[in-house]
Amino acid sequence: MERLKRKTWFRTAVYAVILIALSIGLAYLLQYLLAKLEISVGEFATTAYLVVFGTTLLCNASIMVPVAIHTSMMMTAASQWDPIFIAFIASIAGTLGEITGYYAGYLGKKIVISESTPGYNKLVGWMKRYGPLAIFLLSLQPVLPVDIAGLTAGASKIPLWKFLLPCWAGKFPKYIGFCYFSFGLFHFLPL
Repeated sequence: MERLKRKTWFRTAVYAVILIALSIGLAYLLQYLLAKLEISVGEFATTAYLVVFGTTLLCNASIMVPVAIHTSMMMTAASQWDPIFIAFIASIAGTLGEITGYYAGYLGKKIVISESTPGYNKLVGWMKRYGPLAIFLLSLQPVLPVDIAGLTAGASKIPLWKFLLPCWAGKFPKYIGFCYFSFGLFHFLPL
């Protein structure tokens, strides 16, 4: 049990280091391209917001895909443009992307989720008991994929709006935290 905990924490730490390294690399690339092409940061803002929206939507729409891609894009954009607006755009796109997980659970409960899956009955019981609070907490934390909440909410036949509202409410402050972390990190580093 102790070995499994260490392995889990090690994976989480490696994931965080990869996420930060990817974000720093993208920020340096963005700075290089802006300087080389002599483009002002303000001219590129609309495109950056669309890129953040699109990558966040696609990454959240694909079930159980690592979030390093869209999180790195979001963190890189937050280093140059308004972090709260970036977090707002990303949280809306991420919430809309989670609809695929919800409907995968709703329509394909027997195909996607087997009742013999470890922890399934416990998670469904927790979801039925706490509903929106459970979705909010799963959306708020950065380690477990929110797809688990979507699959379970769909399989539990929770109404879609009762899934989307707490999902967004959890994603928005989480993304604000990511954006301000990167904003502080990138202004600390020599770019």
